[in-house]
Amino acid sequence: MALSGIQIFKLLPKTNCKDCDFPTCLAFAMALSQGKAELAKCPHVSDEATAELSEASEPPIRTVSIGANGSAVKAGGETVMFRHEKTFNNPPGLAILVSDDMDDAEVDARIAKVKELQYDRVGVILKPELVAVKCAGGDAARFGSVAEKAAQAEVGIILMGDAAALGAALKVCGDKKPLIYAAEAGNVDEIGALAKEHGCPVVAKGTDVEDVIGVTEKLTAMGLKDIVVDSGARGLGEVFKDQIAIRRAALSGNCKPLGFPTIVLPCEMTDDPAQETVVAAALIAKYAGLVVLSDFDGASLFPLLLERLNIFTDPQRPMATNEGIYDINGPDENSPVLITSNFSLSYFIVSGEIETSRTPSWLLVKDTEGLSVMTAWAAGKFVADEIGPFVKKSGIEEKVKHRKLIIPGFAAQILGELEEELPDWQIIIGPREASHIPSFLKDWSA
Repeated sequence: MALSGIQIFKLLPKTNCKDCDFPTCLAFAMALSQGKAELAKCPHVSDEATAELSEASEPPIRTVSIGANGSAVKAGGETVMFRHEKTFNNPPGLAILVSDDMDDAEVDARIAKVKELQYDRVGVILKPELVAVKCAGGDAARFGSVAEKAAQAEVGIILMGDAAALGAALKVCGDKKPLIYAAEAGNVDEIGALAKEHGCPVVAKGTDVEDVIGVTEKLTAMGLKDIVVDSGARGLGEVFKDQIAIRRAALSGNCKPLGFPTIVLPCEMTDDPAQETVVAAALIAKYAGLVVLSDFDGASLFPLLLERLNIFTDPQRPMATNEGIYDINGPDENSPVLITSNFSLSYFIVSGEIETSRTPSWLLVKDTEGLSVMTAWAAGKFVADEIGPFVKKSGIEEKVKHRKLIIPGFAAQILGELEEELPDWQIIIGPREASHIPSFLKDWSA
């Protein structure tokens, strides 16, 4: 944010009413300055202060939302050139291309892929989010019917066509807030009017970065703010350079006409699916806001989703699993109870080894703020006086008859203290290595 916490505090009502869920206005102001709260949570801030704070808090690259309700995809909102400086905020949306010259079976199959190709990775669901509907046949009615199919699937939509085709499609799916592609120097007034009429985001496309600036300036002059940028380049080298130039101009040069997320189209850059995946991978890293692919295939889509997950994971916050009780292999009241930290990697390794053992088990996951067992122990987050109350409140005592708790071997040093915290429980030291869990549980079963 451009304003410090103290500067924001001066603009707040200073009532300390706690309606924002913070104990004081100063605490709320500090959270706002760090991007950890939204101004809308304060119901008492004046209109003048809201206007000033909203403008000051707006990121140099505007956040643009494509889609409505549960299908909305956010792009932009970035504040840094490099992930390690802070974090990247909005992962680029991945879109599959659907053309109105495809038959209905092909259209349905492609739209279905957006819903079907989903992967669970360390507790995070990885999936594509968008369908790009292209008017290739010149039939506005057919284009509209394909767009309607995408709208019924409750996915984000990108509409690609001329003004006539876009107008027909917006009549049937304008309420879904699709992204309109694209306003150019020759049609900016016409396309901009459609975007304004339907309240939809719009792409500003140019022949180069300078040309894009002219288009975005005309769109903003029309009162449009939700803009996505396409530099028009279709070679990997040129697109790559444009992506960096646009990001740098917005962040370092305070170039407001380029302060918008970008869209890239690997689908138009090569006919080779493998090469298209490589292009998409490069542009996800630098710095695409939306990526349109010619088709989805699990073998190529999953690596892109995984790359996106890695790049857009906050480097200052470890990936964590939710605290709670996890049942593995259908446990009952006699099944063993194990405990671990909520570091995602720890959870998935431990749960995976328990599944491999085929032993029905209960796994307690203690919130350690995403730290591993050893690190959490050193930080005082996986210690007896934290684990004891958690076990008592978790509800595990209602699920099992026995009172035996298996702790990680690396936490053996807390044995005595944990026995004091849980006097009714027998504390058992488990293996130090997760790979030894199957044999350990086999002995338990025996």
